Amino acid sequence: MNAAPTHVLVVAKEPLPGRVKTRLCPPFTPEQAARLAAAALADTLAAAVATSATRVILALDGNPGPWCPRGVEIIEQGHGTLGERLARAWSRAGGPGVQIGMDTPQVTTAMLDAALGHLDDAVLSPALDGGWWLIGFRSPHPDAFAGVPMSSPHTYEHQLARLRSLGLAVRRGETLRDIDDAHDAVAVAAAAPDTRFARELTALMAERVWGSSCAVAGRSDDG
Repeated sequence: MNAAPTHVLVVAKEPLPGRVKTRLCPPFTPEQAARLAAAALADTLAAAVATSATRVILALDGNPGPWCPRGVEIIEQGHGTLGERLARAWSRAGGPGVQIGMDTPQVTTAMLDAALGHLDDAVLSPALDGGWWLIGFRSPHPDAFAGVPMSSPHTYEHQLARLRSLGLAVRRGETLRDIDDAHDAVAVAAAAPDTRFARELTALMAERVWGSSCAVAGRSDDG
């Protein structure tokens, strides 16, 4: 019997100045933060398309750019809270599959394949900041994100409790660092020096062009 088709679902914003990675500013300018976001998204999608997954789906807020590889299915996030947009993306993607964002460019194909192989019910991978960076379902539940506060130091705990309250057995995945601020950016680049993200950060640091402020436009979350 053939294995069921699987997917990697990436949820991201188009990397435009003032709309992504706003907490990197300062020291970076909005334009520099957007360059870092584009590199992070390119790394993430490259890791996803190299997995054993049958499909790679990008739930995008905005328009695709040169950072998006061929063969990636693009769907619109639509409106609403982050939880509502995630639920909508999963309703279209179905299962089994895993979902990640654009904040962990150090993610590897092996990490994603390991998560895809552990979908007995659900998998949830914590981030160092108290959130989560990966979630996966064998069969997604429409209420999986209902009532879960996003971008909180306790998001992982709330998300785990929510999944368990729905009767799902949850496997804990590997912990990674999200890129929230410049300190995170430097740490992630040092841990994954061969990534596009690390090379872009090195180039920006060499330019020595730092901004003193960052105008925040749109929603504050980076999903």
